[in-house]
Amino acid sequence: MEPKEITNAEYLKKLMTNYLNTLKTPNDKTEYYTAEIKFLDYGELGCVITNMLKLCVLALDTEAQEISKTVKNPSINVALILEVVLQLFPVDEFELLSEINELLIADSNRVEEQ
Repeated sequence: MEPKEITNAEYLKKLMTNYLNTLKTPNDKTEYYTAEIKFLDYGELGCVITNMLKLCVLALDTEAQEISKTVKNPSINVALILEVVLQLFPVDEFELLSEINELLIADSNRVEEQ
């Protein structure tokens, strides 16, 4: 490898360490990455699960205007569901893509100047 390629590879490894944070690398032989979702307690976890289920029921039954009367609390806390989705959104990874894009643009500009 040329010195420039080694420098770029080292810089890319540094970027990956700083930005690839949404998925945790597998620690066992399953080869599955994990994403972490934070909850205050089991109550909040239960609220998220029930709200997701209620939302799914409404999505499947397009004629229903609301959740069945047999459900204790038929309202859906969409904000709570969206908070969980935001925790899973890979902001750091998008920043990494921007950094890589800037590197590629700068590199292609240097090539064009030669």
